[in-house]
Amino acid sequence: MKRKFTCIVCPNGCEIEADIEKDQVVSITGQGCPRGRQYVLQELTAPARTIASSVLVRGGVLPVASVRLTKPVPKDMIFHVMDAIRNVVLTAPVSAGTVVLRGVCGTDSDVIVTKNVPAA
Repeated sequence: MKRKFTCIVCPNGCEIEADIEKDQVVSITGQGCPRGRQYVLQELTAPARTIASSVLVRGGVLPVASVRLTKPVPKDMIFHVMDAIRNVVLTAPVSAGTVVLRGVCGTDSDVIVTKNVPAA
């Protein structure tokens, strides 16, 4: 069975094809670099994604602060992680690098602030 992937590791977006027989990868073709091969292998065994979003900030010069994960989480956890992020409300001032959710949803990934939001 052949499966097609569009690599998301870099902006090139290589179209990669994996030939799979009896749950074993027979070949991987189309990758522009070694990272494409690793991406496909990960997608086949344990797909993971990183998330960038925003959280509400009370009393800040901006109404929200951008946040991101420190490590990718299993793909099937994305909606649970987003639900947890949606429940976060911070009070200004907020500093970039602040951990707002440690080990989000039982993963080994933290949610951190990526933008300073001074108090209004």
